Amino acid sequence: MKKVISTLALAMLLSGITMTGCRSSATKVENATDKVDKAQAQVELAQQELDLAIRDSIQQFKKESEEKIIVNEQNIAEYKARIAKETNDTRGRDERRLAEMEKQNREMKQQLGDFDENRRDQWLSFRAKFNHDMEAQRRAFRDFWGIRK
Repeated sequence: MKKVISTLALAMLLSGITMTGCRSSATKVENATDKVDKAQAQVELAQQELDLAIRDSIQQFKKESEEKIIVNEQNIAEYKARIAKETNDTRGRDERRLAEMEKQNREMKQQLGDFDENRRDQWLSFRAKFNHDMEAQRRAFRDFWGIRK
């Protein structure tokens, strides 16, 4: 009888452990699924915020660059007026240099206008190249009257 009770108790203990273990795994899977769902929602929210930040960055950059291009256009107009007062010896050379600067300014304006905000993967390289070109243009305007050869 003692053996039967021990066997029955052991069987009940094992079935209890098995049932408890199954519920625990199911609960763990459900909790893990909830955590994954929450993490996916957070990733989606972060991606939306990143997209918005990049879009704002692009728009701000375009606005600032357009302002710089307008300043360049004003400088070109001012330089044309100054060149018109020069002698024929230097006028031709300065007009050619200024025409090249004006062409570069138009090309930069066109590049800025053509850049599609949906090409976010190319944004950093575009911005770096555009800033480099803008700096070169700024130096060219600064040095325009300093170079007399």
